[in-house]
Amino acid sequence: MSASRVGNDRFVDLLRHGAVVGGGRFRGAADDRLSARGFDQMRAVVAGLGREAGGHSPPYDALFSSPARRCAEPARELAARHGLSLELLPELGERRFGAWENRLADELPSAELKRFWDDPAGFTPPGAEPFEALRERVLRGWDRILGHRTDFPLVVTHGGVIRVILGQILDLSAAALMRIEVPPACRTRLRVPGGEGRPSLMFHGGAEPCGAAS
Repeated sequence: MSASRVGNDRFVDLLRHGAVVGGGRFRGAADDRLSARGFDQMRAVVAGLGREAGGHSPPYDALFSSPARRCAEPARELAARHGLSLELLPELGERRFGAWENRLADELPSAELKRFWDDPAGFTPPGAEPFEALRERVLRGWDRILGHRTDFPLVVTHGGVIRVILGQILDLSAAALMRIEVPPACRTRLRVPGGEGRPSLMFHGGAEPCGAAS
């Protein structure tokens, strides 16, 4: 049994990618790379977990990632450095924003932006992925992760994906999800019971303010 288990419980860490070249924009299909600062942010988070565990490596036993370069490239680095298996899951990709792709929030019509923040399920930006399609896709990926025989996987993904998973666990509305800050390199820890019971939130935090979805 892995030392990361408590009884029959498992744990999952969700890690949002770090800062991206070009700053805070609406990015879904846009496949920009991390900045050097973004790589450093993610390395620092994982290195800190290794120190907390009393060694140089974090406590994870597998790694899952969105295929987007801003997630997959640091995930490959982490997998190679710490000897972890890595699986890229298309279900973990960010919501596709259509005509809003690669746009700054202040470049968009203010009335449409307000509708999006207030009712992300009811208002879909032009050409964007509907919220319910995003939710169904992300939860398929979440089920795939839980179906693997791992005690403590790390999932490298996007702010929108993390919000959807938290919404499922905490029974939050789509509008409430938009009030969850998920800054670059934000880490979220979930406990998954080994028997009866539902997953629960143990930790959610990041040191930097959140900008537009990216």
